This record gives sequence, structure tokens and C-alpha cells, in this order.
Amino acid sequence: MLYYLFEYLNELNLPGAGMMQYVSFRSAMALVFSLFISTIIGRRIIQKLQKYQIGETIRNLDLEGQYSKRGTPTMGGVIIIIAILIPILLFGRLGNIYVILMIVTTIWLGILGFSDDYIKVFRKDKDGLKGKFKIIAQLGLGLIVGMTMYMSDDIVVRENIETRVGDTIENVSYAKKDVKTTQTTIPFQKNNNFDYKKLVSFMGVHADKAVWILIVVVIVIIVTAVSNSANLTDGLDGLAAGSSAIIGVTLGILAYVSGHVGFASYLNIMFIPGSQELMVFAAAFVGATVGFLWYNSYPAQVFMGDTGSLTLGGIIGVFAVLIHKELLLPILCGVFFVESLSVIIQVFYFKFTKKKYGYGKRVFKMTPLHHHFQKPGNGTIDAIIQKPFVAIPESKITVRFWLVGIILAVLTLATLKMR
Repeated sequence: MLYYLFEYLNELNLPGAGMMQYVSFRSAMALVFSLFISTIIGRRIIQKLQKYQIGETIRNLDLEGQYSKRGTPTMGGVIIIIAILIPILLFGRLGNIYVILMIVTTIWLGILGFSDDYIKVFRKDKDGLKGKFKIIAQLGLGLIVGMTMYMSDDIVVRENIETRVGDTIENVSYAKKDVKTTQTTIPFQKNNNFDYKKLVSFMGVHADKAVWILIVVVIVIIVTAVSNSANLTDGLDGLAAGSSAIIGVTLGILAYVSGHVGFASYLNIMFIPGSQELMVFAAAFVGATVGFLWYNSYPAQVFMGDTGSLTLGGIIGVFAVLIHKELLLPILCGVFFVESLSVIIQVFYFKFTKKKYGYGKRVFKMTPLHHHFQKPGNGTIDAIIQKPFVAIPESKITVRFWLVGIILAVLTLATLKMR
């Protein structure tokens, strides 16, 4: 809203009003405001949660430090959502289709996560919202994003055109017209682009329509996978929030270079007009998650709950899709996906050995993976991997996972030139 106010004031030649035209300035303001909101308003929300006894139920009381967490307020994801929405409404260009989709995503998944937490806390149902309703909601979001990308005239790209001499790229130019595209960025390839249409080329004349159905399916899978992975990662104080902040910084950089023709040309990636506005949203996202750490870092005064984790994961997934960088998520969100993979491996191996031997065995001492490091490897648990033999403190596990996340973020950015 302030963007349009200052745009009007700039027409009246008010000194300094033109600053709002710069994405970098508005991003900085969104970051500062989201930090302020999450820390100041966060305290009041936590007090309300404590007043109404909206506390977390801890299942694994045998883990180090878990007993003291009983009754810690949950549903703190509300703090993150508010701290994202207010700055983007103030400093974002609300007519930008990318910003509109990110606001819809935040509210949509915030309601989904809140509903899940509400059932767990107030109805005392530890399973929360039924899985089929979560899938329906995620499918609905995928349809909204996919159909908007297909129908909106504002979501277009200019495809990068290489001029080569042998194996050397002499120049990168762009088509003169903005076009709809079914291409995305793929790492470690010379052209850096992959067209989803190749996957449905066997359908002949129907391929042009079928590819958009495929893209909607891909969006649903990505939103579901990343949001659920973030949910599983939210098991240690500050782990999910800190990891999300690292990912948010990376996505903000990717959005900015994709929307800047000079940087896009240098990196030889498709130019996406208008996507630089997503940097403002990314700044609010990072500020909200970092500000939430003020209360969520060890020892946590509040947990984000599914209200926060499902929203954060979904935002990351949709954001990556909009800037055509979703195939970089397995690298960028490596911490999230390894956590999910550890659960999948554990469940599969347990069921396999139970069917074969009559009793289930484990690969890890406990899953998700971060809990494996909290368990001592004294052989009392029939698990293939016993190391570490001495339990690692929770705060050290969190920081080490953050460091891994930073390495993966740098590698993600490096893939744009590694081909």
C-alpha cells in the first residue's frame, strides 16, 4: 500500500518519495518491519497462548531436554504469518501477480496448518486434521497456482538464447517477446533449461494442454513434499525456522537475478519480468523466521506448530515454482528432504523386517534424523546405525544442521554456473 502512496507523492516531486521505486529499498524495509513485528507482537501472542494454555504435547519424553518442553505454547506459526503479511502489504506491489499468489499461499496454508493444530490442541486428537483433507487443500492450492500460471498474461518469460562458438558461449540474448513457457531451470546442464513438454511429447497435438496438467501435478507434489518435510524438521528448537531463513535468503537472490536482465544474462537463465518483486516477499519471509528465532531458539519459549511448518514449506515450494527453480529444491531443501527420507527408510525397513523375521528392526535409533543424534548408541535399540554413541546436545545438532543448510544454499547458487 505504501508503494502506491509514495508513487503518487513522487509524482508531486516530494523529496525522497522515489525510494519506494527501488526493490532493494523496499526489501530492506520489509526485512526490518518483519523482524520488528515478529519480536514485538510475538511476545504478546505468546502471552495469549500461555493464557489459554495452548501447550505442546511432548511424545518422546525419554530424549534429552524434552521433559522440560511440556506445556510450551504451540501454534506460534501465527507470529510468522502476521510478520510476513503486514510488511508485504505495506511495501509490496500488490498488483504484481507473483506477490498475489504468495499472499494467497501464505493465507491458504496458514489456515490449513491452524486447523491441524486446533484439532490437536483443543479436540485432543493427536493425529490432527485427516490426511485426505490436507491433500485436498494442497491440491486446491496447486490448481490455483497452476491455472494462474497458465491463464495470466502477467506470468511470462523471455527465454535465453545462446550464441556458441564450439563449446564456448560467446553471448546470451533474449527473445524480443514475452512468452508463456513450460520450461524450468535444471542444474548441471549446458542450456540450464528443461521443458516439461518433453515428458508428454508422445501425446502429439494434445501435448500443449497436457503439459499444464502435468505442471499442476508437479506443483501439488512439490507443495506437499516440502510442506510435510518442513513439518518433520520442526522437532528441535530453532531448527525449522533457521533452516527456512537460509532457504528464504537463497530464494530471494534467485528471484532477484531472474528478474534482472543483466544478471539473468550473465548466469544464462531465463529472464522473468516482474519476479524481482518476490525479493520483497523473501525479505519479509526471512525477517519473520529470524525474528521468530528470538523466542524459538533453545530453550524455546514457543513452538511454531503445523501452523508455521506447513506454511513455511508451502511458501518455499510455490516460490520456487514461480521463479522456475523447483528442480533446485532437492539441493536447497536438502536438510528437509533428508529428514523425510530418514522417516521413509525407517518405516519401510521396519515393515520389511517385521514381515520377514516376525519383529521390526530399525536403520536409525529414532526418526526424524535429528532425533537419532539425541539418542545414545548403547545397543539397547536394535538399529543398524548406532553412532553417535554419546547423545549430542540439542543446540549443537540445530547449529550443525544450519551449517549444512548454508553449504547447500551456496551449492544451489553455484549450480547456475556449474554445467
